[in-house]
Amino acid sequence: MTDCKFLFSNGVISSSPDVPAVATLLQSDPGAYTTTRTHSDGACILFWERHLRRLSNSARILLSRSPRLLFKPEKSEISFPPSFVESSAWDSTVKSLVKDSVDQVLPIALREAKRKEGEELAITTLVSGNAQKVRGIESVIGADSVAEVLDIYVHLAGYVPPAFGRPESAARLAVVGRGRRVAEAKYSDWVRLRKPLERLRPSLVTELLLSNDGDHLLEGCLTNFFVVCRRKGDGENAYHYEVQTAPIADGVLPGIIRQLVLDACLSKGIPVQELAPSWSERELWQEAFITNSLRILQHVEKIQFPHSWESLEHKALEDISWEEKQFGINPGRITSIIQNEVMNKADLEG
Repeated sequence: MTDCKFLFSNGVISSSPDVPAVATLLQSDPGAYTTTRTHSDGACILFWERHLRRLSNSARILLSRSPRLLFKPEKSEISFPPSFVESSAWDSTVKSLVKDSVDQVLPIALREAKRKEGEELAITTLVSGNAQKVRGIESVIGADSVAEVLDIYVHLAGYVPPAFGRPESAARLAVVGRGRRVAEAKYSDWVRLRKPLERLRPSLVTELLLSNDGDHLLEGCLTNFFVVCRRKGDGENAYHYEVQTAPIADGVLPGIIRQLVLDACLSKGIPVQELAPSWSERELWQEAFITNSLRILQHVEKIQFPHSWESLEHKALEDISWEEKQFGINPGRITSIIQNEVMNKADLEG
């Protein structure tokens, strides 16, 4: 994979070696962000309109519920005029600023990055507020005022999508932490907040899962989480299957691929329920998979769960004993059907 990186920051384009890793960028500035990638050798951006809508929605949620997650820290508390929070210009302005920024840097990155065969570009866009500029805002808020207080960053780097279905592409998960605050928004401070969970990551685990009660599984640090669960039917010894994933109301990110999975289940007649999978019912789990906009859909080989949830945060990794749920090294039938449907949507929608 190429190590060439590009950063577009308020009209200025930088390239390697002056560009930090995307995690460094996200830890440096608060704000709402989204990550996606190019598709079909850079021909389009995956589900770009959906990402723009969620990004603008995340910014508005942070503005109204937790401004410190959107704006750079100030010595004094930030105070916003009501018209600023309620401005109808927010959504359209955020989308326009981000789209214009990506349109400027992406063609340059595609032209100059020496990508290998099968390599795409990961695209992370961060919308960060400048509190100092808010103080000069008048009572009447329009698109120009909203644009004035926002800084836009676009980070691009080479990314090779994992090949679905191969044993070496299977995910290995461990449940190690509690759910996020303001989970319905995607914000950069989560990159910093999740770092302490890394000390509890077992060897070979590729994603960390979150739970608030030590039973119901919410999401991963970087992904949404699904299981294919066996349920008893009406007849004797009859079973049927349903896909389960935690509802947004439980505190999970409304992931772009998450919604596409729900849509795929409906279109293919696969029963689906927005219900947080329960570890105590894991014997009914037949398949599991995780989703995000880089990996799209990744089947799960194994899940580890701490034997003692209550004392987890006070223990070192070597002192934790784990229970395990093992799946096959290859994706199951339902997982494969859903993955194929989502990728068909990617080809149609981009």
